[in-house]
Amino acid sequence: MSIIGNVLMIIGSVFLAIGGFGVFRMPDVFNRIQAGTKATTLGAFSLLLGVGFHHPEWFLKIGLIIVFIAVTNPIGSSVLARAAYKKGAYQYKKEQVVQTRKGDE
Repeated sequence: MSIIGNVLMIIGSVFLAIGGFGVFRMPDVFNRIQAGTKATTLGAFSLLLGVGFHHPEWFLKIGLIIVFIAVTNPIGSSVLARAAYKKGAYQYKKEQVVQTRKGDE
C-alpha cells in the first residue's frame, strides 16, 4: 500500500509542478486559467489519494476533499475567465507569417 501511495504522491507532485509551469508559460489569462485548473486538479487528486493510501483512516475525509475540489475548481475557473473577459483581457492570437515565393513579390 505504501508503494502505491508513494507513486500517487509523485504523480500528483509532477502534475502540480506542470500546472505551475503552465501558469508561468502560457501567453494569456485564459490559457493560464486552463493550465492552472486542469493540471492542479489532477495533481491534487493524485496527491490526496496517495496520502489516503498511507493513512487509510483518513480516506473518508480525503474523499470529501476530492469532491469539494471537483465541484469548486470548474466553478472558480469559469468565474475567473468570465471576469477577465468582461474586464477586456486580451486573447492571444498567433501572428500568421505569409510566405511568398521568389518571383511573386
